[in-house]
Amino acid sequence: MVNTVATAADGQDLLCRPSVRALLDEVRESVTAEGGAFALVSADALRSGGVDRLIRAAVFGEDEDVRDTARWLLLHAGHAVGIAPASIHELYLARGRGEIGGFTVPAMNVRAAAYDTARALFSAARDLKVGALICEIARSEIGYTDQRPAEYVSVMIAAAIKEGWSGPLFVQGDHFQVNAKKYKADPEPELRAVKDIIREGLHAGFYNIDIDTSTLVDLSQEGLDAQQALNSRLSAELTAYVRHYEPAGVTVSIGGEIGEVGTENSTPEELRAYMDGYNRALQALGDKEGRPVPGLSKISVQSGTTHGGTVLPDGSIADVAIDFETLRTLSQIARDEYGMSGAVQHGASTLPQSAFGNFSTVETAEIHLATNFQNIAYDHLPSELRDRMYEHCRQNFPDERKAGDTEEQFIYKARKKALGAFKRELWELPEGDRERIRGVLNETFTFLFRQLKVENTMDIARKYVPLPAIQHASPADMRMKAAADDWDLSD
Repeated sequence: MVNTVATAADGQDLLCRPSVRALLDEVRESVTAEGGAFALVSADALRSGGVDRLIRAAVFGEDEDVRDTARWLLLHAGHAVGIAPASIHELYLARGRGEIGGFTVPAMNVRAAAYDTARALFSAARDLKVGALICEIARSEIGYTDQRPAEYVSVMIAAAIKEGWSGPLFVQGDHFQVNAKKYKADPEPELRAVKDIIREGLHAGFYNIDIDTSTLVDLSQEGLDAQQALNSRLSAELTAYVRHYEPAGVTVSIGGEIGEVGTENSTPEELRAYMDGYNRALQALGDKEGRPVPGLSKISVQSGTTHGGTVLPDGSIADVAIDFETLRTLSQIARDEYGMSGAVQHGASTLPQSAFGNFSTVETAEIHLATNFQNIAYDHLPSELRDRMYEHCRQNFPDERKAGDTEEQFIYKARKKALGAFKRELWELPEGDRERIRGVLNETFTFLFRQLKVENTMDIARKYVPLPAIQHASPADMRMKAAADDWDLSD
């Protein structure tokens, strides 16, 4: 039994409360916190049952004390078995220098049945020795899936522990996006909302953040520099904000975006206009001592996809003609001229299977995958539960139905917004249903990992990214005021 980090006095007080003591008693064969110090008793006992009890408490605990203690125990337990939230920044800069390449990092949004989905993900990653992977959640998803950052990080850690995966855990805030309509009406509250979710994410362990101000690109302006000016400036300002609040010893991986997904394909000229404006703005900011502020590690572009795919009247997804040469060209410019890892492709999970092998061939740095994992969960739910979730959408989200939409199109677009309301029921499905969903998801993750050529990247991840120190000394340190939700953003 090895003690790790001692807690503060207030943390010891919290650990003495009856509801917390009851939790500690239940997991004493796995972990302890006697005297305010964490200790791993048995990794085997932790994986066989202790982690399941801890993650249930971390998500559904009877009170805040129990939830925070469970999350704290999971954070320390993960570190004890070689798992800790980390930044992919240094790995990406190594790619920008040409030291590594030939693979595309999957960034996967875990929305539905989060623990089981993540277990399937880490099971596949363990078997294929995948270390170059990202688990992410968008600003909008945090709201409609009812998963605050601290909870989300705990679920990812717990799933990795359960499946015996270990390494630096890259958890990402996806589309921390400025809402164009709200910004136009009143800029400061909208920027404050984005900063608030950044702070909450950093506190929880989101050491990878995609800043998305591409919604503010103004095509009515004359010339690319003017069109990208606000996007560049605000991206730089939010980068400096991240740098100010990132933990000591961690350089958060930050991504920017030059064109909103679903619009026209990006061009080299747009990329240069954005990056040159961004670098000028960031250089002017500096840090408190006037030193240069580390910039972006990647750049999101548009090459033909839409979030969730284009839904046809029968509910199926239209074929997409993705422009891989755009990805190749923009990735090369990002590396050669700006030292980044390359281009990032959003909205990729609903592409045909034949497309995925092309991403690594053209040296795409990262692709974002979300909707298809949700689709798999819905396809394998008990019909009675699925029907109730669809009725919830009809009753609560009628505005999702656009003029001319069929019932199938409406349900397909709206059903993601039922996930939070039915979160507990999804977690409490019979084990047979959960195992079936995990099995299909495992096959899907295995296919994607192989197609994206991230097999055997665990050693690469560990080489460039040592595990950061734990930031929270006590359960009380886990707490932070939640940022406002915005369900209307793209993801």
